[in-house]
Amino acid sequence: MKVLIVSLYFPPAGGGGVQRPLKFATHLPALGIETHVLAPDDPKWIHRDDELQPPTQAWVHRARYVGPRGRKPAEELHGSTGLARLTRQAQLAGRRLLLPDENVPWNLTAIPAAIRIVKRERIDAVLTTSPPSSVHLVGAAVKKATGASWVADLRDSLVAHPHRRAERLAVRVKEQGEHAVAKLVARSADAIVAVSDAIAEEAKGFSPRGRVVTIANGSDFDDFAGLAYQRSDRFRITHTGSFFGKRSPRPFLTALAQSGLDDVVARFLGDFRTPDREWAEGLGLGDRLELHAYAPRRVSLELQRDSDALLLLIPDAGGRGKGVLSGKVFEYLAAERPILAVVPPDGAAAGLIRETGSGIVVAPEDVDGIAAALRELHGRWRNGGLEQAPLPDEVRLHVSRETRARELAELLWSLP
Repeated sequence: MKVLIVSLYFPPAGGGGVQRPLKFATHLPALGIETHVLAPDDPKWIHRDDELQPPTQAWVHRARYVGPRGRKPAEELHGSTGLARLTRQAQLAGRRLLLPDENVPWNLTAIPAAIRIVKRERIDAVLTTSPPSSVHLVGAAVKKATGASWVADLRDSLVAHPHRRAERLAVRVKEQGEHAVAKLVARSADAIVAVSDAIAEEAKGFSPRGRVVTIANGSDFDDFAGLAYQRSDRFRITHTGSFFGKRSPRPFLTALAQSGLDDVVARFLGDFRTPDREWAEGLGLGDRLELHAYAPRRVSLELQRDSDALLLLIPDAGGRGKGVLSGKVFEYLAAERPILAVVPPDGAAAGLIRETGSGIVVAPEDVDGIAAALRELHGRWRNGGLEQAPLPDEVRLHVSRETRARELAELLWSLP
């Protein structure tokens, strides 16, 4: 069996979206599957992590990236008015006209490169992993040109992304373009893989011709080897990851301000929007709030392990957040620190937190509930009840990245 993984996000790009394709490419060769990866030479993504190591047992191919560089439009527009704002909006308008997403121009180089690799290496199956959804156009083209099997891997919903501001007309237009991609995936893919049951159910709603299976993200326990937790004189709760769209720190920060706890420090690692920073200053949190810029993944892992608790934030977003089971959830599990999960209580992330006994679940807008949960964790910490407690072996095996790679290998072997 030979597989080609096509991903826009791959080292040296940084951020959470890199880990799933990287870990599949790392573990599949040990399961007897010759693994090739096609990624951009430089995706011009906003985050870069030169410390990430590419897989040693897989072949990595590059296709020249054609498309706009990564940007943060909301941040660029913040504070601008009048002509300056209109000018900046005009500069951003071009990327908004690209459907289904701004990365679609990469197909101009990725599609011919993928077809060449599949023919030259006699690839049996191509796996395209989104976001962005336009990467699935590569899979459809390769299948048509070569007859290779095609597996579409969905890390997010294709048509109902939880962090988009769906009330905006431009966002709804974008999502219509992605409906077309969803129909193409349903019509042509030999199998669809989803990171959560909710996304799998959504995919089934498009009446796909192939199988739909859930293969969740996984925990990389080995990545935390050698990283230590050391108790401090302050209760440190850490959030890693960037804020965009519907994701907001404000309910938690409000709860922190109302908690009455002076020896708590909330640490945020990643992009923190200027409006949220300005808003937080009005709460008078002082040194109870620490903001750290984006850093390589190794720094993020060190900070997670050396925390008294970890903060998980998933917005409800009109019900869209219920199906979110991001890689961050599993990374937090691997850090083996208690989790304050401010997530939809009836969603996928809440279910996993309860199943593993790894934290406390509170609804995203329940400020009083968040404050109460924070006080509970703080009390346990003060009494010595938050020392490291490794997950049971059966839980570690169930959520491990190796198990997820084995599930994917079994699917690949089953393809016609």
